[in-house]
Amino acid sequence: QVQLVESGGGLVQPGGSLRLSCAASGSIFSIVAMGWYRQAPGKQRELVATITSGGSTNYVDSVKGRFTISRDNAKNTVYLQMNSLKPEDTAVYYCNADIRTTMFHSRDYWGQGTQVTVSS
Repeated sequence: QVQLVESGGGLVQPGGSLRLSCAASGSIFSIVAMGWYRQAPGKQRELVATITSGGSTNYVDSVKGRFTISRDNAKNTVYLQMNSLKPEDTAVYYCNADIRTTMFHSRDYWGQGTQVTVSS
């Protein structure tokens, strides 16, 4: 069993900052990649940022220059530092990880989601 537990969401004013964390635990052989997705009301879930085990990152254009994804491989944890937040960043943020539970088997896992609300 593998679990992803997120934390760090909340209410923030426009221009403010939040830091999301997601810790993976359980029967983990290795983690290939981790990332964050978000889903706003009435919209499809979209990719926000990803990071590989080697540290390569990818961001959706709308967050480039404002959000930073990082990971601590020793703690199996991924972070999303969100600065200069805008109302359009309001969404439920989901952690995602591509995890190998054995050398030959991997699959995607999802966290439960954490609400981020940007409003004055």
